[in-house]
Amino acid sequence: MDKASAQRKAVFAVIVVALAGLGVYLFMPGALGAGRSSKPPATTHHAAARPAHTAPAASNPAPASSASPSAPNIYGWLPFNQAELASAARVVTEFSDAYGTWSYSQNADAYVATMSNLIEPGLSQVLAQSYSVPGVAKARASEKQVSTGSAVIVSLRAYGPSSMTFVVTITEKITDTAGRSQSSAQYAVTVSGVGSSWQVSDIELASQGNS
Repeated sequence: MDKASAQRKAVFAVIVVALAGLGVYLFMPGALGAGRSSKPPATTHHAAARPAHTAPAASNPAPASSASPSAPNIYGWLPFNQAELASAARVVTEFSDAYGTWSYSQNADAYVATMSNLIEPGLSQVLAQSYSVPGVAKARASEKQVSTGSAVIVSLRAYGPSSMTFVVTITEKITDTAGRSQSSAQYAVTVSGVGSSWQVSDIELASQGNS
């Protein structure tokens, strides 16, 4: 064998070994993926990493000018505060309930006594006289009338540093020998006092004033 032939055989052997090694590398587990590492994996979706709830907030932000303006403090304009108004209204409601509640079995003193802690002394006599009007008292007794009163405040008609006048609807549910009936009327009820201490000083039909 000459020298050139031997060299060709050696080169051929090297090429065969190199190709065999390349084939083994390509078919090793994971080698195919490694050969494609320049492409992004199919499972890496960056959109999934973004929180889903952030989209509505970003796409529909609340306008800065949508906040409602603060309501004015009307009690800064009045000679009484909210607690004092509530206290006066409570006295008016309790008095009005008692005013419309009576029985044929009560005399004037018993009737007025049901509201004595809610009214000024000067009003006691006025209420007793009104309850004892002869024609009204006679009908009440002969028909055995009994009334249950209920009151609803309609509005605040007038006020001052030490008095408030409320318009109140007083309903009387009456039971007598003829059956049952109901009547309602609006009254102007005035309370006098200060702070949490109020008493009724006057009551008139709302149509007659008392403002």
